[in-house]
Amino acid sequence: MFDTVAGLPVHPLVVHAVVVLGPLAALLAVLYAVKPAWRVGLKWPTLLTSGVAAVFAFVATQSGESFEERVGDPAYDHAEKGDLAAIAVYVLFGAVLLLVFWLARPTVTTSSVAGILVASAAALFLLFGIVNAGHSGAKSVWHDQVSGSTAGSGAADSD
Repeated sequence: MFDTVAGLPVHPLVVHAVVVLGPLAALLAVLYAVKPAWRVGLKWPTLLTSGVAAVFAFVATQSGESFEERVGDPAYDHAEKGDLAAIAVYVLFGAVLLLVFWLARPTVTTSSVAGILVASAAALFLLFGIVNAGHSGAKSVWHDQVSGSTAGSGAADSD
């Protein structure tokens, strides 16, 4: 189910959704915690963005397992780092749920230090997880091609 679509592996396609939506959701979560006046307008975009990022993180891990069965174990501990990135997305989604329901109480009208700390910690964990997994994934795919080439030795220079 998570192996290929239109003949292309699903994994490299869906990880880009996580790479874009995860940090966007993290930014929205921090803004939601910091700016009480924006909470009404940010509530649904923050919930939806973090929820969709969590769904794509799940698909990315499942498709990564299928991709690994097809091409072999990725180098540089990418699978483990990808699992950590997915956990970070799930933690952010949980933090967003907590923030939205906790800060939506009528008694909370200002920025909550605890809310800012929760949002910031979840955002930093997410950024670390995604950068770490993305770096190991890119390195496992591109390291041999890039490390063996020199600047300016492209096909255009062969004339």
